[in-house]
Amino acid sequence: MKLILAGPGAFGQKHLDALKLIDGVEIVALVGREPAATQETAQKYGVPHALETLDEALALPGVDAAILCTPTQMHAAQAQQCLAAGKHVMVEIPLADSWADAQAVAEMQKQTGLVCMVGHTRRFNPSHQWIHKRILAGELKLQQLDVQTYFFRRTNMNALGQPRSWTDHLLWHHAAHTVDLFQYQTGESIVAANALQGPQHPNLGIAMDMSIQMKAQGGA
Repeated sequence: MKLILAGPGAFGQKHLDALKLIDGVEIVALVGREPAATQETAQKYGVPHALETLDEALALPGVDAAILCTPTQMHAAQAQQCLAAGKHVMVEIPLADSWADAQAVAEMQKQTGLVCMVGHTRRFNPSHQWIHKRILAGELKLQQLDVQTYFFRRTNMNALGQPRSWTDHLLWHHAAHTVDLFQYQTGESIVAANALQGPQHPNLGIAMDMSIQMKAQGGA
């Protein structure tokens, strides 16, 4: 399988490290907004093409799928761009930063029949899989799921400690895992939700503290 990866930054490189361990996968191009950094990463991982636009990468012969590790505000449009080009796509969380954009991507996926998946990895943690298997087996019944995530970082740095050119978001990037986990473990539709957020950070312009409550169809 031939893949392209857009956004070879901190998390893009985590994907590249993992992809090296999978037989039959070839990364044929990296796409980044900083040519020198993209070229350096391409050389590090032995990727033949370092490009500046997603269009160029999608046009390469034999590309099967794309991985998007780009800034949030680009996800929905780029996912649709990949689907329109006939490519499967994996999008880092979040799929979009609005309900309308997320629905547009979902609708296009249905129309094309291609794979469009989002990187909700938390559900695959061994501890969560242990619980999930027992719920499915009828050994456990989920009545309440309490998740607390403490987010101490108050500066706009990436996982490598480098300044970001864009701002991540407590809801879209971090609470998204919790919301997905609750949906996954209950296996039911969410019928009620409530959220509160703290004051906006003076420099980042977003809330850095948040509380979310959800109720599933079965009462959990």
